[in-house]
Amino acid sequence: MNHYFSIVTKLLFILAATSLPTSAFATATSESTLNLTGHTVGYLAIGVFVFAYALVMAEEFTHLRKSKPVIIAAGIIWAMIGIIYANNDMPHAAEVAVRHNLLEYAELMLFLLVAMTYINAMDERNVFEALRSWLVRKGFSFRQLFWITGVLAFFISPLADNLTTALLMCAVVMAVGGRNNKFILISCINIVVAANAGGAFSPFGDITTLMVWQKDIQTSLGPVDFWAFFALFIPSLVNWLVPAAIMHFAVPNENPAGVSDFIHMKRGSKRIIILFLMTISTAVSFHNFLYLPPVIGMLTGLGYLQFFGYYLKKTSVQAHHEIIDDSEHEGQMGTPVAFDVFTRIARAEWDTLLFFYGVVLCVGGLGFMGFLSMASEIMYLDWGATNANVSVGILSAIVDNIPVMFAVLTMMPDMSMGQWLLVTLTAGVGGSLLSIGSAAGVALMGQARGKYTFFGHLKWAPVIGLGYAASIMTHLWINAHLF
Repeated sequence: MNHYFSIVTKLLFILAATSLPTSAFATATSESTLNLTGHTVGYLAIGVFVFAYALVMAEEFTHLRKSKPVIIAAGIIWAMIGIIYANNDMPHAAEVAVRHNLLEYAELMLFLLVAMTYINAMDERNVFEALRSWLVRKGFSFRQLFWITGVLAFFISPLADNLTTALLMCAVVMAVGGRNNKFILISCINIVVAANAGGAFSPFGDITTLMVWQKDIQTSLGPVDFWAFFALFIPSLVNWLVPAAIMHFAVPNENPAGVSDFIHMKRGSKRIIILFLMTISTAVSFHNFLYLPPVIGMLTGLGYLQFFGYYLKKTSVQAHHEIIDDSEHEGQMGTPVAFDVFTRIARAEWDTLLFFYGVVLCVGGLGFMGFLSMASEIMYLDWGATNANVSVGILSAIVDNIPVMFAVLTMMPDMSMGQWLLVTLTAGVGGSLLSIGSAAGVALMGQARGKYTFFGHLKWAPVIGLGYAASIMTHLWINAHLF
């Protein structure tokens, strides 16, 4: 293995030393970076990233976790950059750049880790299962459930993430849908669109909105701060309502078979929900009033949960004895095993967190080579900001919205507040156009395997596209003062 690694390293050094014309580095001494867009290593980096992302998109078929190819790709891309810069007596330039990328990733990862820990804690306390049980037992018709799950997906995703929200609502649809595949398919499409639309108007609803908020972007009208995102509420609502209103008539007008399962929330569940809301408030306050990164507020909020976990641990045995003989609260406590916050952290979606690492470093590496500056000039100067931002949304339906948005933030085009909100909207809801365009869609294809499919979603793509266009027009109309 070491022998092959040595050969590969030597080949890369030879490639770097021989294939790049000396003229390409004529200004290397006066500039801190090199333009590698026309260099063989640049083309190789593009090829490595495209191949890695093809493996990510094929995850449903290969069952290869999406984090693996992008982590390897990130290492290869930065290794090639390091070799080039070392050969041109600029050894520290690449180091500084990759450390900057790592800092951006660390803020994003720690923020998401806290949010995922809270979501897993609520899941362990049966918060979501209790909601699912309540909806199932109410005896709603298929059409009523279609709208209820859509409304809940739209309004829960701004607080929880759109992936968790979609999985919860899909569990409800699967529980009551039975063998009615048509209802399950249409409801799953509705849930994906609603969850993505709901996540687009809140900094906590989607990774892309979180990235924009944490970037602390300044415009001529002021910063794109926490409250600025709520200007997207009506456009996001339109994005969901237009296709939902059309799909409504395709939902079977009948009632599902009754289901009677009853699930209690465990002790402390409501207090954990309150602590999560307090954590969000702390993150917003740290950013808006103290001018500190919101991740500091989120990590402070993790401390709230840790202290509450300590309280649950100290009182678990006593509470178990009080509840165990009370048939009315059977199942509320379960076993006397204490709540452990670190178990919740361990259950975070580490594949997703490591996927973000690979994406941030891959896109950061391509940007350091000069590709994003070139793309920015074509899109935002030649096409114009509005056309470019609409294209970003369509692209995010094919490629995940995370690398697309990170690329835009790396380009950092000079745009108005309205344009930054437009690209936030399109990147968030554009993934609804295809089932593979968002984490919510990919997850539901696994959860409702054989019932919610790529081609089933594709049949409704024109209707979803109508909502996409309507949301953009709505934003351009009602938020015209922000442009």
